[in-house]
Amino acid sequence: MDTKPLGSTGVSIPEIGYGTYNYRGDPAIIHRALELGANLIDCAESYGTEEDVGRAISGARKEYFLATKVSPIHFRFKDVLAAAERSLLTMRTDVIDLYQLHWPSNSVPLEETMRAVDKLLVDGKVRFVGVSNFSTELLAEAQRELGAGNVVSNQIKFSLFDHEFADEILPYCREHNITVLAYSSLEQGALGTRLKERPKLRKVLDELALETGKTHAQIVLNWVLSEPLAVTIPMTNQIARVDENCGASGWRLTDTQYSTLTEASGSGKTHRWWMD
Repeated sequence: MDTKPLGSTGVSIPEIGYGTYNYRGDPAIIHRALELGANLIDCAESYGTEEDVGRAISGARKEYFLATKVSPIHFRFKDVLAAAERSLLTMRTDVIDLYQLHWPSNSVPLEETMRAVDKLLVDGKVRFVGVSNFSTELLAEAQRELGAGNVVSNQIKFSLFDHEFADEILPYCREHNITVLAYSSLEQGALGTRLKERPKLRKVLDELALETGKTHAQIVLNWVLSEPLAVTIPMTNQIARVDENCGASGWRLTDTQYSTLTEASGSGKTHRWWMD
């Protein structure tokens, strides 16, 4: 498994991790991810999977890089601290490696939320801080409130089929060395459906599969990983799919293959659900 730097922290994380949205709790899945080097496990308090993850990593906590998210309904100062304590307890750990704001709040000032997150850093409850679904403007504000370099990541929808928002965010992230955690890179299991809707893209993927010896899913994930700042966290409840997903690491599409795939994908318009 290839790794990439987490912001400017000096810490490296696997370029393919494991997302737990809709994770059904089989510990063998997370254990296999670890065996393959995909030890980045991404949770959220709203997913309802923190307890299952805590059970799965019990006894091997230090071997995992554990990330989770606080929901906007808990962005008030005291609520952030309480939410973090709940996550720590539920996941059976004394520290969260990466604590993320799940999506922007329209009602709570970011300054208040970041004061709470800063306290978690100072108290050693959290190692690093990230955000999710933050625009360039909000990223800049988060950096001002927490301090330059302290916001190490932005988790966003980023796939071959949906990259409009990522295209907007990436220049700022490159300038400020902010890691991009890509979610839904395989369209939450709807890859086959997406390809039926785009026969031209399906044809290109078929050709690339022959050239590279890789599966459609591996090529689509590798397209995301071609961005030097990006890591991806696909979710599956099948061990065979964990193996397949991790097989997207350790190689790269050529520039020509990447360009051909990008052109065939189209505009990649993003549904910004967090703004609905």
